[in-house]
Amino acid sequence: MTKKVIYLSGPIMDEHAGYAREWREAAKVLLDDKFRLLDPMRRKFIDRQVDSANEIVEFDLQDVRDADIILVNYNKPSIGTSMEVFYASHNLGKFIVTFSPFEYKDCSPWMARFSTKILKDLEGAAQYINTHFGCD
Repeated sequence: MTKKVIYLSGPIMDEHAGYAREWREAAKVLLDDKFRLLDPMRRKFIDRQVDSANEIVEFDLQDVRDADIILVNYNKPSIGTSMEVFYASHNLGKFIVTFSPFEYKDCSPWMARFSTKILKDLEGAAQYINTHFGCD
């Protein structure tokens, strides 16, 4: 059987570069053996360069289209992350697993509405994905 594909969505622009990479690397450790992961950090674009803005968005949207599941780090409001979640859920009907330090009542209603499941942390989200989508 082919592995399901997971897109790693979360803040990059204006995020501490180490953290944007760190949680994605942790996700790979938790999920990479059963799934194929699409990490937008694999591309070497630089934020705020006008000539790369359209490429950044198009490559990210292609990853969203190619994914079966979207794993979202909602650790702070992010326009790009919100757009990916809305596009994946509303336009494509993708399964969105979000992890967030926010209490549900403190989440944006948009993020709450378009996430299929919201969990407290990456480990819980990875366990949820492994339980419901892992092929053993």
